[in-house]
Order: sequence, then C-alpha cells, then structure tokens
Amino acid sequence: MELLPEGQKNNTNVTFEDQQKINQFSKLIMRKDAIEQELNIQRQEKEYSDDVSLELELIDEDEPVQYKVGVIFLHLKQKEAVEQLEKDMESTQGRIDELESEQDGLDAQLKELKSILYAKFGDNINLER
Repeated sequence: MELLPEGQKNNTNVTFEDQQKINQFSKLIMRKDAIEQELNIQRQEKEYSDDVSLELELIDEDEPVQYKVGVIFLHLKQKEAVEQLEKDMESTQGRIDELESEQDGLDAQLKELKSILYAKFGDNINLER
C-alpha cells in the first residue's frame, strides 16, 4: 500500500532532529488545545459572573446572599457579595489574559516549526488540521 499519489516517491530522509521537531509540534498542538478548552471555561465563567453581577445589583442591601466559595455557600451581605464577585471577576480576567498570552506564544512557536518542517518535507508532511 502506497500513501503517496501514484508516481510520486518520497526521497526525504527523516533525521533524529526532524523527528524531535515533529514531536515538539505535536506537543505544542496538544498544549494549545488544552489552553483553548481552559479559555472557553474561563470565558464562560466570566460571562456567568457578569450575569450574577447584574442580578446582585437588583437585590436589597439588607437581604443576605448565598455566595459559593469552592464547594460551600457563605451568607454575605449584598455589598460584600458584590465586592467578592468583583475580586473573582478580576482573577478570572487575569487568568484569561495569561492563557491568551501563552496561546500567542504557542502560535509563534508553531508557525516557526511549520515553516522549518514544510521547508524540508514540502508536500510529504501535513501539519494542518
């Protein structure tokens, strides 16, 4: 069974260094996928927090609010819940910024590896999804 189109032969030798670059590319892709999943979770959490923030503004200041911390709920005053939510939203935004920065770095590394690998292997390698 031949994987290349009929009449085309593969004359490119894969060195140990080439294999290391291919492996590195694969690891970077897996890390990028994990970051993308985490980014989606953090963005959704931020969206939920924005919705909760709007709801908290409508609650009477004297009414106690259940605020979830980890796996427990605390009874806080409306003002305290708003302050805690703002801190949590800042933390979430900070995490989003970190992940986006890491993703940009990975994109740069992937682009560099792609250019190196395509320069050597041309059509004999597929690095696209």
